[in-house]
Amino acid sequence: MFKFRVLKFISIVVFAMALLLTGNVKAQSGLDLRINEILVHNDSNYVDDYGMRNSWIEIFNSAYNSVNMAGMYLTNDPKDPKKYWIPTGDPITKIPSQNYLVFFADGKPTRGILHLNFSLEDTNYLALYDINGRTLIDEITYPPVKADVSYGRESDGSEKWIFLEKTTPKANNYTGVVITSSERFVKYDPYGVGMAVIAMSVVFLALILLYLIFRNIRKVYAIDLRKIFSKHEKVVADVDESNDVPGEVTAAIAIALRLHQAEYHDHEEAVLTIKKVARTYSPWSSKIYTLRKLPR
Repeated sequence: MFKFRVLKFISIVVFAMALLLTGNVKAQSGLDLRINEILVHNDSNYVDDYGMRNSWIEIFNSAYNSVNMAGMYLTNDPKDPKKYWIPTGDPITKIPSQNYLVFFADGKPTRGILHLNFSLEDTNYLALYDINGRTLIDEITYPPVKADVSYGRESDGSEKWIFLEKTTPKANNYTGVVITSSERFVKYDPYGVGMAVIAMSVVFLALILLYLIFRNIRKVYAIDLRKIFSKHEKVVADVDESNDVPGEVTAAIAIALRLHQAEYHDHEEAVLTIKKVARTYSPWSSKIYTLRKLPR
């Protein structure tokens, strides 16, 4: 029962750490795509690969991995969610993390995958559906827009829509000075005291957490040394200090047990061991076959 409780505690701790590490990570799927910017009337703006100026739509991938739009649907009719099916099998529909893909609403789908079969000038509605044709990913109902003025999110993926001062196809909608989080932190903590406190707090909390984890693991999986040396304990138990046995005797018994277990033994000095050196015999080098007297 104790082992089960400890394992349960460790599982909860690991799960909590996983939540802390991934709590701010967004879901990485097609649902992270956003209609980011549109240009309805294009008189002297962004041109397509044919050198033509048409309405265009910018899709932004807010996920932390690449998302492929192949198989999804774009439409300007709320009653027809499957109006334009984005073909599969072309790498151009794969949007990298925090990146963009521009579609041209020119009503000429024969010009390529990125050319839609409708125009933004026909209605004031635009929607993006998932590959099942039923799950709505994003939609926008846009007001009347002047020529060469785009309507988009104030910053990439944000909720607020505005008339942008500059058209930004395949670029960040916000064109002002970007203040990073580190710069904002320096503004409130110019000497780094708060950063030091936060860093030390994280370190100590991690050490405390590791201590609790390993402490409970030790209780469950600790090796019982008494079981390993149980045979020796039975012998030593017979020689107890309460019987007035000197410590030297106990030490001698322990050494004898150790030597016996390891099969060590002493060699007597009075016993001589003579080993005969065997040599290979050959009649060619034997003296019995040599001439001892000169022949007559």
